[in-house]
Amino acid sequence: METEFIYHVTTRSWWEAAQKAGKLSSPRFEEEGYIHCSTAQQVPGVLQRYFANQTDLVKLTLEKDKIQPPLVYELAGSLNEVFPHVHGPINLDAVVAVTDI
Repeated sequence: METEFIYHVTTRSWWEAAQKAGKLSSPRFEEEGYIHCSTAQQVPGVLQRYFANQTDLVKLTLEKDKIQPPLVYELAGSLNEVFPHVHGPINLDAVVAVTDI
């Protein structure tokens, strides 16, 4: 059975801005057209590759069934690994937990 949660790592300030905006996007959304997410097993590698030495990070737990934009699992060619991508700003009610990193 597939897990019902995916995760998005971001800065606390970006999360606070999302709460004010009423939806979650990402700094690279306009350029890429989707929001990068991870499975639980992928989060440590994402932190190591993309967030090394950064502070004030949060891990958002997203309930997949609540995410309104399309959720697509796509191959990240540079890693030869499939990651969950959300193709649109994420509705905040899909965020079921916020964990400090």
